[in-house]
Amino acid sequence: MLKTKGITFVFYKFSTNLQHMNLVIDVGNTLIKLAVFNNNTLVLKKAVAEHTIIKTVTEIKMDYPNLVTAIISSVGKLQQSTLIFLESQFSLQVLSAEVMLPFTNLYETPNTLGVDRIALVAASVKQFPKQDVLIIDAGTCLTFDFINKQKQYLGGAISPGLQMRYQALHNFTAKLPLLEREMPAKLIGASTNAAIHSGVVYGVLNELDGVINEYKLRYPDLSVILTGGDAKFLSKQLKSSIFALSDFLLEGLNYILQYNINE
Repeated sequence: MLKTKGITFVFYKFSTNLQHMNLVIDVGNTLIKLAVFNNNTLVLKKAVAEHTIIKTVTEIKMDYPNLVTAIISSVGKLQQSTLIFLESQFSLQVLSAEVMLPFTNLYETPNTLGVDRIALVAASVKQFPKQDVLIIDAGTCLTFDFINKQKQYLGGAISPGLQMRYQALHNFTAKLPLLEREMPAKLIGASTNAAIHSGVVYGVLNELDGVINEYKLRYPDLSVILTGGDAKFLSKQLKSSIFALSDFLLEGLNYILQYNINE
């Protein structure tokens, strides 16, 4: 406050730390996940069908007028008209192997590395710095991705997920039914349905524990993250110590976007 010649001047200091809000779009095989981040904080999350995305994004923009930057990761199909709409509404980053990443990608075929896997590795760099990390995504497929404490991504493995295994038993046999996932009551299935549940679920659980143990023989201080649609279903049954993180992929996408904005 300054007084001169009977006039009082009041000076206001305006903060330059305005809210930086990002829209994250994860196009999966069945649904599209939308998330709004205020810097690094997740403030909104929705899962929608592809045909409703334009309507939903329009509503989100009305609620969050500071939303001007976005990133999209797509392993599923997205209509060209939807992509054109998103490009008209945001400064849009389309995730690919060519995007600047917060880690060194040593995958021998980087252009074939799924963008969902790229996002998960980025999230591990953000949340588990200077650690050896195994990220397991239990979704349509089971994916295993490893990054060392030097931030070098070395690769991993891909195998069928729970639902794919149920589907395969039904599709490639004449009489086996198609079942929904269910935790088996017993190891020994006393009916066809019980035997399928035992084979699928215990098969996945033993695969997960086996792979984790193999990695821990090589990297004793390993941190293990389990994420994806089946993570909650599987996490309580695993013998290995893990971090079950449901929003890990979305957080990784936001980190990649922030990383590119700041560079």
